[in-house]
Amino acid sequence: MVSEHAPSSPAPSTAQVLVASNRGPITYTLGEDGTLDAKRGGGGLVSGLSAVDDKLWVCAALGDGDREAVRRGVGEPGVRMLDIDADVHADAYNGIANSVLWFVHHLLYQTPVEPVFDAEFRRQWASYETYNRAFAQALAEEAGEGASVLVQDYHLALVPGMLRELRPDLRIGHFSHTPWAPVDYFRLLPDDIGEQLLRGILGADRAAFLTRRWADAFIGCCTEVLGGTGRTRIGVHGLGADADFLRRRSQEADVDERMEALREQVGEGRKTIVRVDRTELSKNIVRGLHAYRALLDAHPEWRERVVHVAFAYPSRQDLAVYRDYTAAVQTLATEINGAYGTESWTPVVLHVKDDFARSLAAYRLADVALVNPIRDGMNLVAKEVPVVSDHGCALVLSREAGAYEELGEDAIVVNPYDVVGTAQALHEALSMSAEERTGRTKRLAEAATALPPQQWFLDQLEALRQE
Repeated sequence: MVSEHAPSSPAPSTAQVLVASNRGPITYTLGEDGTLDAKRGGGGLVSGLSAVDDKLWVCAALGDGDREAVRRGVGEPGVRMLDIDADVHADAYNGIANSVLWFVHHLLYQTPVEPVFDAEFRRQWASYETYNRAFAQALAEEAGEGASVLVQDYHLALVPGMLRELRPDLRIGHFSHTPWAPVDYFRLLPDDIGEQLLRGILGADRAAFLTRRWADAFIGCCTEVLGGTGRTRIGVHGLGADADFLRRRSQEADVDERMEALREQVGEGRKTIVRVDRTELSKNIVRGLHAYRALLDAHPEWRERVVHVAFAYPSRQDLAVYRDYTAAVQTLATEINGAYGTESWTPVVLHVKDDFARSLAAYRLADVALVNPIRDGMNLVAKEVPVVSDHGCALVLSREAGAYEELGEDAIVVNPYDVVGTAQALHEALSMSAEERTGRTKRLAEAATALPPQQWFLDQLEALRQE
């Protein structure tokens, strides 16, 4: 529960490090009795920002609890939550960010029928502009003279340009946590919208990406559409896993309890193929299940000897296409169990309720980790599993994941569209000797933790402050 207080008079703008993102570090839930409960978030950005003491995080109020907290003047030091109109936020977040920009950068459109950039799209785009402008204005109000502002992700692509007009004294950075579309696919967007997005990010002094590949794709789009990147510097910062936190958290009692439950579900002496994902279209869970079924067909010797432990946590269920995808995952898992399962063996153990402790338990138990996204900015699961694996884990990794750039040498690399090839990669991973698996896991863990979240953030801040 959080305490309430009357809003104080605005203080002079003094913040020297500001971060802007759609989701903030805290979420409020409104109880039936009118009380507000606060829950801290996690993730790489939250962890990274812990490296800086004197900072201000500007974020959006995402639900009724958040909006009520803003209206009551409830909050915590170092966070400013913006009560943007709920309909405007829905248009900007679901209509544009998640249904257009995410689809473009992850190459998800079925182009014979979509996208259709009609009058409704233009209406939602106006909301996206309004939403970005609210962030730019808040940052302009809060930033001290010459402050450093780090704007996060595709939700806020217009903010750097808008903020530059309001506060030319600021040092502005933008970081993309997603891939960046190749120029031919980026140009699916209406010409004026594509140009507006690029100019928005180029309002920053520095635009940064998770891998060189995504940075080069952005440069390619800017060169084709605008003739170059202007004065904006381009950087690469490959976010790594937080080894200390993961190793400590994975040894706690609730994780041990989940491990016992999973061992019982898997059965004595069986190998495990583990995947942990949101049911996000780009994660390619359905093809992963098809590949597992192909493995059981091509290599029947693995029947009764392996279990696919699949955690598919629902994502963006307010969008119909995501609800349908979640249902397709559940249906296919049921079909595989019906076709191959026996009284003593359940081929697929599927969980759809988010449980971080259970995810860590699966990481520890994994003989093989399957990470086969269609396209992914980085994919921290690929980096986290080797860090906490108890006995070493073979990694089957899509070449379209950003993590491939750092982990590809010691992973078994797959084309995410090739079900037969992925099935063969699973067979190779399951057949790997303990000695080879241990060696690969050690090298994977070293590469995965090369740039932990706090250093990842500090590196960006230092690079932004350089002339």
